[in-house]
Amino acid sequence: MKRIVALLAVLALGLGLAQVRVGIAFDAGGKFDRSFNQSAWEGAQKAAKDFGVKLFDFEPADPSQVGQGIRTFAEEGFDLVIGVGFANEPAITATAKEFPKVNFAVIDAVPGEGKLPNALGLVFREHEGSFLVGYIAGKMTRTGVVGFIGGMDIPLIHKFEAGFRAGAEYAFKEDKIQGKVLVGYVGNTPAAWNDPAKAKEIAAAQVRQGADIIYAAAGGSGLGLIDYVKQAKCLKEGGAIRFVRKADPYAKVPKYADYTKTCGTDGTKATPLFFIGVDANQNYLGDTDNNPNTLNHGLTSMLKRVDVATYEVIKSVVQKAFKGGVREFGLANNGVGYALDEYNKALIPAAVVSKLEVLKQQIIKGQLKVPEKR
Repeated sequence: MKRIVALLAVLALGLGLAQVRVGIAFDAGGKFDRSFNQSAWEGAQKAAKDFGVKLFDFEPADPSQVGQGIRTFAEEGFDLVIGVGFANEPAITATAKEFPKVNFAVIDAVPGEGKLPNALGLVFREHEGSFLVGYIAGKMTRTGVVGFIGGMDIPLIHKFEAGFRAGAEYAFKEDKIQGKVLVGYVGNTPAAWNDPAKAKEIAAAQVRQGADIIYAAAGGSGLGLIDYVKQAKCLKEGGAIRFVRKADPYAKVPKYADYTKTCGTDGTKATPLFFIGVDANQNYLGDTDNNPNTLNHGLTSMLKRVDVATYEVIKSVVQKAFKGGVREFGLANNGVGYALDEYNKALIPAAVVSKLEVLKQQIIKGQLKVPEKR
């Protein structure tokens, strides 16, 4: 009898949860950008699976349509409306004021200056995670030159740039290297998030100046960097290109056939090109031959746990614990970090991984201050 009652209680709970409707309005680039938007979508899908939530989504054809989906969800009386990206903040703020019984959340912005009881801003300490991947870049570069490609030239992306530069310069100083960080931005409009061709041009220009590791915080545009790195494969010493580290840290990493054909087998004359992914774990995108045991061009990824933030805000609505205001995600609560998996474990030495953990704790404790502005 007790088992029957328990089963009925579970079924009743499931039916109650299934009534929760969540609408998600995506940013430029769409929900399958393999980065920021897709991470939010994956978090929402996990919540739907765990809690029986009904998901609805809206992808704007152009920036002028950003508020359209948000308002439609609110008019339909959805339990939660999520705007993915700061561009959704004005529409979320205005709609939240008009529909006080609907809960709203914005990723990467604070609606209503954090004063609306039905609107929550989900923000991140991107500079902290970027510092860690910057440190990796600074420790692993052969040329002493690393690159950064930003999407839209705005303060939010400046946080990525500032943290990355600080991390790379920390590593340069530690190893007594006169290093350099090259910086380029795709553009000044929302179109900058979805222009891989422009990012590819910037990557090529940075490589010509000696960059062998490039980090992109550019949404869908970052795929242009990844394509370029996988096509070019390596950087050869000669002319203006000089290796400040003569020893080849990748000598024991098996190379795939096309790499050897293009770049040769002498690690003193050529070094692999690497990208650093962003938001989601993009390491796997650097695999050229369906074999994670051979050289992978994804050195690491700066994890911005948009999936976790999305999941948590949906969970709060399901559990009737939603509160407006601001919620911040950083190293202290695993909201940002770096990716280490089967694709890149052979690329980053154990000593570097150990030091990263030390730096992480120093940042969390406030012993190491990471700049947020460039």
